[in-house]
Amino acid sequence: MVMTPYYDRDGITIYHGDCREILPTLEPVDLVLTDPPYGIGRDGKPTSTSSHGGHKGYEFMGWDTVRPDYVLFESILKASRDCIIWGGQYFADMLPPQKGWLIWDKGQRIDQADAEMAWTTRLSPVRIWTLNRVALAVDGAVHPTQKPISLMRWCLEFFPDAQTILDPFMGSGTTLRAAKDLGRKAIGIEIEERYCEIAVKRLAQEVLAF
Repeated sequence: MVMTPYYDRDGITIYHGDCREILPTLEPVDLVLTDPPYGIGRDGKPTSTSSHGGHKGYEFMGWDTVRPDYVLFESILKASRDCIIWGGQYFADMLPPQKGWLIWDKGQRIDQADAEMAWTTRLSPVRIWTLNRVALAVDGAVHPTQKPISLMRWCLEFFPDAQTILDPFMGSGTTLRAAKDLGRKAIGIEIEERYCEIAVKRLAQEVLAF
């Protein structure tokens, strides 16, 4: 079955739908870079205030009530020779043991997590990227678990030969934006149409020079 893209321009393709249905229709890619739902209820978090600035609230949409299952992870790992999967600690029972973890140190020691972890297929030592979480405000975060664009560009630098990137849980399109900034092709899959719309708008912004 051939799926009709929601968006297809300049080497960037977006599919609106369930990745469980779309993944089997795609050709293998060079790298999967994604941030799946962790199943910890981050969707719909309320607005909070604190001495550290708090965070904005988001409408509950139900996508973070359960984590992906083993069958879906099997499909993700088959989609590419290499993978970076954020929140890997939540899926350690479904992913092979690996040493090449990536760590995002959020640069603040407050009542939220100090860092986030990504499981990868890298056969290399753990690497840490320190970036204050306020980078999300600079990016204009529109998704409750959005990652900074610079973080995703850092991830892509570990796989310089990966020319086609896949994100089966695209969200607001940060992976695709980072890939476009670095002159690479990318495919995103997202089940919520409003995030597809947001991703298209972010992709329309001028590509940054590095």
